[in-house]
Amino acid sequence: MVRKYFPNAKIVADRFHVIRWINHQFLKTWADLDPVARKTRGLLSSMRMHEWNLSEKQQERLKEYFEQFPALKSIYDFKTGLVELLLIKHRNRQQAMRLVPQLLWHIEECRKSPLIQFQQLARTLKRWLEPIARMWRFTKNNGITEGLHNKMEMISRRAFGFRNFENYRLRVIALCGWDGLFNRI
Repeated sequence: MVRKYFPNAKIVADRFHVIRWINHQFLKTWADLDPVARKTRGLLSSMRMHEWNLSEKQQERLKEYFEQFPALKSIYDFKTGLVELLLIKHRNRQQAMRLVPQLLWHIEECRKSPLIQFQQLARTLKRWLEPIARMWRFTKNNGITEGLHNKMEMISRRAFGFRNFENYRLRVIALCGWDGLFNRI
């Protein structure tokens, strides 16, 4: 149906999920390299955050930690550079094409890495290369749909399920406030 009615449609990766996957692989690598520190709550939250969102206290804590583990500092910097690259938005075709070699460099560095999680990350990024590169040009995402779906799931869980679809439908309409939209369906 999509090919019939939208023949020029292209798959665009969801930026949130790509960056989440990168962070997931980074945190797994960190857990392998230093399983004790991985369980330190304050350090964990600092490692999860983007470098530019860290408070001065968190930056200082990370700096002290990286002095003890310089290898982790280079891995963290690599991850931060890749995330910064993927967060670029609103580029035309030529500008996006200039970013591709940087992405390919990051993928190749991951592939050459002795760390298994980074090798796996390289395979995933390579497989999704075109949809990921399209993120720089096309910034629409499915956040609204996911938010609505999450709210509907919460309604269903609170009610321990609905036996009557019409009751569920009415509850969604009442709690999501999209009365005009649902009446047309």
